[in-house]
Amino acid sequence: MSLLSKADEAKLKGQLQDAVISCTERCLYSSAKWAAELLNSFPETDDDGSETDVDSAMSDPPPPQTPTPSSKDPIEARLEARETQKYLLAKTFFDCREFDRCAAIFLPDSLPKTSFLVTPSPASKSKPHGKSKIKLGTPTKPALSAAVVKGLSQKALFLSLYAKYIAGERRMNEDSEMILGPQDGITTNKELPGISAILEEWFSGLANSGRKPQGWLEYLYGLVLAKGKNEKQALEYFIQSVNCCPYNWGAWQELSTLFSTIEELHQVTPQLPQNIMGFVFQIYASQELYQSANQVHNSLAQILDIFPGSAFLQTQRALLYYHSKAYEDAEQIFSELLVANPHRIDAMDCYSNVLYVLENRPKLAFLAQLAMTTDKFRPETCCVVGNYYSSKSEHEKAVIYFRRALTLDRTFLSAWTLMGHEFIEMKNTHAAIESYRRAVDVNRKDYRAWYGLGQAYEVLEMHSYAIFYYQRAAALRPYDPKMWHALGACFGKVGKVANGIRAYKRALVAGSFYDNNVGSSFGSGEVSGLGGGVLDPEVLFNIALLYERVNNMGECAAYMELVLAQEEGPDYDESVGDMAGGVGVTPTTSKARLWLAKWEYMRGMYQRSMELANELCQDGVEVEDAKALIRDIRARIESQKGDSSVA
Repeated sequence: MSLLSKADEAKLKGQLQDAVISCTERCLYSSAKWAAELLNSFPETDDDGSETDVDSAMSDPPPPQTPTPSSKDPIEARLEARETQKYLLAKTFFDCREFDRCAAIFLPDSLPKTSFLVTPSPASKSKPHGKSKIKLGTPTKPALSAAVVKGLSQKALFLSLYAKYIAGERRMNEDSEMILGPQDGITTNKELPGISAILEEWFSGLANSGRKPQGWLEYLYGLVLAKGKNEKQALEYFIQSVNCCPYNWGAWQELSTLFSTIEELHQVTPQLPQNIMGFVFQIYASQELYQSANQVHNSLAQILDIFPGSAFLQTQRALLYYHSKAYEDAEQIFSELLVANPHRIDAMDCYSNVLYVLENRPKLAFLAQLAMTTDKFRPETCCVVGNYYSSKSEHEKAVIYFRRALTLDRTFLSAWTLMGHEFIEMKNTHAAIESYRRAVDVNRKDYRAWYGLGQAYEVLEMHSYAIFYYQRAAALRPYDPKMWHALGACFGKVGKVANGIRAYKRALVAGSFYDNNVGSSFGSGEVSGLGGGVLDPEVLFNIALLYERVNNMGECAAYMELVLAQEEGPDYDESVGDMAGGVGVTPTTSKARLWLAKWEYMRGMYQRSMELANELCQDGVEVEDAKALIRDIRARIESQKGDSSVA
């Protein structure tokens, strides 16, 4: 993508400005904020300076380059003009979080005939009517005529139905009560059936109405369908929405949640608008699918040439580094973002993850303090503070803050996953499983939650379940050696030795993708790539043990020799004894040396066995076993000499 001409840049600015206004009018504030930040991230030019006199006519800003959506459709323009006063009232109700009052401006609900607040008369008690009895908590469908809905502009209908949707979400969270409580995850948004019925009726009559779709109602219907797990139809409506209204970033975000693999993304790409928003979405969706190829980085570099000041795009680059375990690079970008935007909380939970992995507690403490000062009631802030307490091994306090984040937003993925990690540390396996399950309900692409489920079931010694979850994690992260190592260990425990060997070999291949000094997104105990052509000795040793279980002693011995070879590495210089390229002596290499010493002893290769045993004595590992083996070797050699002298 080449740099834009001045005319194209002016047109794009006008479109973004129009997007900010349109999203704000429809109370889609997150999308409006995103578009506004992108609008202000263009490179500064000479025209952006403040040299022009304020009183000069030259200081007047140019008008937007694109007409508003209302002026494109005369029917909608006429309806919106008629609804202006009511719309302003409805929007003020929405802004004051009076969502039911907002919806009732254009879609008045019919109240139930009886109310639990009204005391029934004795006559009504003696003659109950089964169908007229209304149970508390069972909403009645609004009696809305088709004429009421058809007489509304798309703008008014969207605001009304969106207010109903938000009100239903709020009541659902209130009914759920405490996080991980008995009602959590069971309650549903009871407004969805009514919203769905109204939108179905509206779309069925759209073709004969002469009105053009604007994309906003398609976005809302996609939200409702996705909530109902009707993802195939939701995908169709989100595609229609982004084609009609490409600058509604919320629709693009919801669209990305429907893709589980990069192949699914590529299948849908031809149906998406081929403009700058489609280009940004490709980068965002690739990052969400953990794709860190050079092509994604190159595409991001091209779009950053157009929007060099975009904090969102810089965050995508930091997340790409984070997913590829280049934590130092990710930390540097996040740090620069924090300096440039000290009050920006977005994605700071990911920054805290990076600092946690790097064990940089001072910076993590500073980030937690800054976030708390800025806004203590943001879920990102609670996750940052939770990570800080987790770094201090205060897991109970960490859980308190992760719960607080979920109280603020039950769909906040990081909090579910991180809380599961804390429950694992606290040995509360069942609570960890429930946390991870809620995480994958929110986002099926969260490999950390799938891996966490595998860990939890492995702790419970339910290895078949663990294998299933590890396989899901490995499918999402095929180049992460940790996933394949865990899978290989579980296969070995259930007796599937051949599958275990294949999994461990995949771990060896995947390990070459990561550097030696990369930490773990899961804390201690991760298998990482060792870089420099060095293979992981732990994985090699486990492969050897699996070969031993099937009595393939030749392959077992060969892999044990490979374990020893990793001490020196491929760059070993015998003249200077440089072992900088290898791992040096480790407990794993010492175990392999002891096994080989015993193996050579059993084969009658006493000289080789003696050399290996003496090396063990020098390493200071497995010394007692090595000394016992040396005594056996000497006794056997002396007995052989005695037999030869008698002969």
